[in-house]
Amino acid sequence: MTKTRLLLEHDLKLPVYCILLLMMSMFLFGCTSRITDFTILSTKSMDLSRSAEFVRTEKRVEGEDTKYIIVIIPTGIPNVKESVDRAIENEPGAVALLDGVIEHEAFYFPYIFGFETFRAKGTPLTDPKRMASKSTDKTAK
Repeated sequence: MTKTRLLLEHDLKLPVYCILLLMMSMFLFGCTSRITDFTILSTKSMDLSRSAEFVRTEKRVEGEDTKYIIVIIPTGIPNVKESVDRAIENEPGAVALLDGVIEHEAFYFPYIFGFETFRAKGTPLTDPKRMASKSTDKTAK
């Protein structure tokens, strides 16, 4: 009888542990989703009549805007424009991003901590005149 009782208790504990493990793993992992792909995207003003002079760089850049959730209080709302601005500003003289993607990532551990992020990735399109003016600004200082 004791052996049957132990087996029964053991058989009940295993599903309970599996359910608890599944629930904990759901709380500990965030979610990243692709919002959109784009061919060209810019938040900066640029002279399109000079677009033939623009140069596509080889490296890819990334910018993100992250806001945190502490206990249940958010520190703000992340902004796609801010993430695109930061990506463009990573390359001197850049005016736009080419062939890129916008992603959204969120994570929240209830009542403790979380964050929400927009991330922009792309290949910078640079304006040689802006690159020249930024380099002369740096040497003048």
